[in-house]
Amino acid sequence: MRAVRLLVTAGPTREYIDPVRYLSNDSSGQMGVCIAEAARGRGMRVTLVHGPLAVAQPAGVRAVEVVSAAEMLAACEELWPRHDALVMAAAVADYAPARRAKCKRKKYAGELVLRLRPTPDILARLAAARRADQVVVGFALEDRAARARAARKLESKKLDAIVLNTLAAIGAERSAIEILIRDGGWRVLPRATKKRQAEEVVRLVELLRGERRAPSKDRSG
Repeated sequence: MRAVRLLVTAGPTREYIDPVRYLSNDSSGQMGVCIAEAARGRGMRVTLVHGPLAVAQPAGVRAVEVVSAAEMLAACEELWPRHDALVMAAAVADYAPARRAKCKRKKYAGELVLRLRPTPDILARLAAARRADQVVVGFALEDRAARARAARKLESKKLDAIVLNTLAAIGAERSAIEILIRDGGWRVLPRATKKRQAEEVVRLVELLRGERRAPSKDRSG
């Protein structure tokens, strides 16, 4: 049987204001890296598309380095048709400067106003372009009405499952997560390491992949 081909995204993106300053977030990329390692350990063929990582790249997987959200989208759109499943664990910056300065901006006495534009919605684009046999798992980081917002994200982007994190997970060695599975309800995972959480996410991908490949029941009789 052919090995499952898994596409994983990890880390933050950086949206540069000028050659030295950028907009980003505190994501280390550890969760995405752990998912890539867990999937490799389960015999999957893994491609990791990642922004600037605060942790080491995993061994034994194909790694594609990007910086901005636009670069991550371009890499994923090229790779996605050749994969069976996607786990979108990257923390993509929501906004980028409308115009990037060619030279370093100087400090002045007055206020500086930046015009921002939304970055591309990578998860929505990939989910919309998927084949019927492909599986898509997203991530959500929420600090208010967490379950409701995660559920809306799952529905609006037509995901198979979504992993819900809270702010307590940022930079933490151990945290709790919740997973909402389409037509399967919520699954609560108590406090655990990211490595343990990653193993659960990979097993979920295997489960969803098996369901997607299972032949439909014959209702003709």
